[in-house]
Amino acid sequence: MKLTPFIVGALTLALASSASAETLTIATVNNGDMIRMQALSPAFTTETGIDLNWVVLEENTLRQNVTTDIATNGGQYDVMTIGTYEAPIWAKQGWLVPLDALSADATYDVDDILPAIRGGLSVDGKLYAAPFYGESSMVMYRKDLMEKAGLTMPDAPTWEFIGQAARAMTDRANDINGICLRGKAGWGENMAFLTAMSNSFGASWFDENWKPQFDSPEWKSTLDTYLSLMTDAGPAGASSNGFNENLTLFQQGKCGMWIDATVAASFVTGKDSTVADQVGFALAPDNGLGKRGNWLWAWSLAVPTSSQHAEAAEKFINWATNKAYLATVAEKEGWAAVPPGTRTSLYENADYQAAAPFAKMTLDSINSADPTKPSVKPVPYVGIQFVAIPEFAGIGTNVGQLFSAALAGQMSADDALAQAQDATTRDMTRAGYIK
Repeated sequence: MKLTPFIVGALTLALASSASAETLTIATVNNGDMIRMQALSPAFTTETGIDLNWVVLEENTLRQNVTTDIATNGGQYDVMTIGTYEAPIWAKQGWLVPLDALSADATYDVDDILPAIRGGLSVDGKLYAAPFYGESSMVMYRKDLMEKAGLTMPDAPTWEFIGQAARAMTDRANDINGICLRGKAGWGENMAFLTAMSNSFGASWFDENWKPQFDSPEWKSTLDTYLSLMTDAGPAGASSNGFNENLTLFQQGKCGMWIDATVAASFVTGKDSTVADQVGFALAPDNGLGKRGNWLWAWSLAVPTSSQHAEAAEKFINWATNKAYLATVAEKEGWAAVPPGTRTSLYENADYQAAAPFAKMTLDSINSADPTKPSVKPVPYVGIQFVAIPEFAGIGTNVGQLFSAALAGQMSADDALAQAQDATTRDMTRAGYIK
């Protein structure tokens, strides 16, 4: 074929266009809301011409991969899905790009982000990660099984009531577990739940001198209660169950109660749930000490300073976390499916309130969580289900492995607590917190 000047010009233009097209690599977690975001993302590419390469990972794997990449300045990802733990720590270390363009965009309306969520993702007033969804934790339960057990769930239950109800609803012959709780090891898996639970029992990770507190009676009471509850009323193999595994069990009608992230509400009442019409909601339990076992978290999108496409990455974050995205999800999936817990305007929306019976409980749970005073006793740290220090990810995962082993019957509660105390003391001494 003869290459005419017209064909040569067209090929040159095509090659130039191909060379100039940007591709963003996005690391995210395999939760339902993020999978939906990926499915809707071709609209962003059509609108901007920016291509997207998705890396969708299990929660623990995602945390490990993005932490390694950002700490080594690897540059593997342009957009990272991180949480309320990482955002301020990484921002202070200079690892994240401040989202100044997003904050300056009046249509994005950064002031609409819930104060509790925005504050956890900011340093010195600058936003370093934009929340895709925000959450606390609460009790999700089967109203039919509660009624069958002759009990009524209070709006604000105690751990004593939860134990009574879980045991009463357990029906091993019909594969119904009275309660499903996280058992999979990880600082953001079983330790998110157990740390929040321990706060309500009066426990803490550290005293005011950073001495670990796993040898305290409050931690013993927490772990004993958890293990007893799971032995009597939990599912088999619970030490391998995290958020997604328990979500599946609940959707299949195999859990009487599930205490976990408020974001799960739309999934346990959605089209994939076999018990959608029987689900009720209550606040996370307390133990009579003035603290509930609810946490505060936001899965958020951030740009590492190692990205070569920071401007394009911030454009994607704007698209994925703005009001228009919520409206798009509502149009395609219904208002109940909209990512929750990020914007004041969502909770003022009458359509959302009508479609989401869990809306008020979610907002109340988020607003009642106080990261600055996580425990009954004074502590030197902030963070409810985590301790906001860089060393916590490793320390929390180590302790999570011990407690998961205790749930699996591989060691006693006392041995797990003793080993947690010793290991954490060594780690904190090595890190210079204990002199």
